[in-house]
Amino acid sequence: MRHPGEFFVDGRWVGPSSDAVVEVIDPATEEVFLRVAEARRPDVDRAVDAARRAFDDGPWPLLSHAQRAGYLRAIGAGLRERAEDIGQIWPRQSGALHSVAVARGRGLAAVLDYYADLADSFPFEEPATVTTGGKFGLLVREPVGVVAAIVPWNSPLSLIVFKLAPALLAGCTVVLKPAPEAPGEAYVLAEIAESVGLPPGVLNVVTADREVSELLVRDPRVDKVAFTGSTAAGRRIASLLGERIGRFTLELGGKSAAVLLDDADLGAAARTLATAECFLSGQVCASLTRIVVPRGRHDEFVEALAEAFGSTVVGDPFDPTTQMGPLAMRRQRDRVERYIARGVEEGARLVTGGGRPAHLERGFYVEPTVFANVDNAQTIAQEEIFGPVLSVIPAADERDAVRIANDTIYGLNAAVFTEDADRAREVARALRSGTVAQNAFRLDFGIAFGGVKQSGVGREGGTEGLLPYLETKTVLLDGTPERYRPDSGAEHRAVSAAESARRT
Repeated sequence: MRHPGEFFVDGRWVGPSSDAVVEVIDPATEEVFLRVAEARRPDVDRAVDAARRAFDDGPWPLLSHAQRAGYLRAIGAGLRERAEDIGQIWPRQSGALHSVAVARGRGLAAVLDYYADLADSFPFEEPATVTTGGKFGLLVREPVGVVAAIVPWNSPLSLIVFKLAPALLAGCTVVLKPAPEAPGEAYVLAEIAESVGLPPGVLNVVTADREVSELLVRDPRVDKVAFTGSTAAGRRIASLLGERIGRFTLELGGKSAAVLLDDADLGAAARTLATAECFLSGQVCASLTRIVVPRGRHDEFVEALAEAFGSTVVGDPFDPTTQMGPLAMRRQRDRVERYIARGVEEGARLVTGGGRPAHLERGFYVEPTVFANVDNAQTIAQEEIFGPVLSVIPAADERDAVRIANDTIYGLNAAVFTEDADRAREVARALRSGTVAQNAFRLDFGIAFGGVKQSGVGREGGTEGLLPYLETKTVLLDGTPERYRPDSGAEHRAVSAAESARRT
């Protein structure tokens, strides 16, 4: 990172308005890893102003989708080149394994390529049947405007890319606000944007805390907020935007359930769920942390889960033998430990874990933890812990299991463990969740990701993730435009090709 003491605004690196600095602590060593400038009101104001001018007066919204796609591909290529940088940053901010971080950096480049491909296939403009007079109708999808993209600390790069890529393709301009605990990936993306010549003001990056971030949400120059974070913060954002009818997508918390049916392979399910919970030390909104099992198979499953999860190798994220790293910060470890204590107080049976690994003298580590005989009304079954804590809940039968799974304010992710795909489909239909997978912790951002109930509003990924960055316009004409006349298709294609070549 070449400019940690500056912000990326209007296509260049600019000095901050104050000397305020954010310190990022390496969760494995508890030492300062990075210092970056912390934005104040004048910095946020300058970033929003740049994005507004770039949208209202700049060339970006006027470019063709194919031209904007070229920038997306270039940014994706830059991500591939800097995958090792991501591999160094993410573990030292959030505790992710180094190998996972490098692979994620490379893999997310494909997301930019995917949205670039939509430039040729997505119907940004299409004929529509006229029903109230006029001769020709068009359904046009245009950019929503200036977007404030606000991302949390657990998996910043993924959450940035799934906002930035569709926003840029649509023709929006963006103010990106990373969490002060994990700003590194946003700086890398800004450096890539600068290197590929992204027009000034199209992407602006400022790091700020919650109070200053709220200025983005309140600012009438911001047309849409794309937020990932806690449900509590999401409620606040939605209420503020409601005052001015601002657009928003919210990807919020989860307390996701894995439902094991009576034919499930308990050993395989235990290994699958234990492995999934190791990812980012359970700091994943879609984690399957409530495991609902038939009462008669509860003890057998708990034994298998405790063996699989309890034997997880916890340690240095850069050690290739490590299976689970630390939590992201001291306050997060304290939070998880409070929930573990609450689980014991309320009568759940602690089977394995519950403390700090004895062999690690420093770092924000917590042992992989399993609770058994959990009542779904208990705190550890209702509130998002955001750490490596699994609760096993007995159910009387399949109907009761579905009832338990749905008995939550959340609805982000779920899984059904059964060998019968038809049974899995039927149970999936009954689960109130944005995603349901069979026999796995599995998400598919190529289709869509998001939640129901208090897990959020809107979707990210796939074509569904492009729609929130577009406004629909109906155009009613007294005649048929040339490009849509049946006898001028070949001529139109030739003109389009010539125009495209000229612009290139």
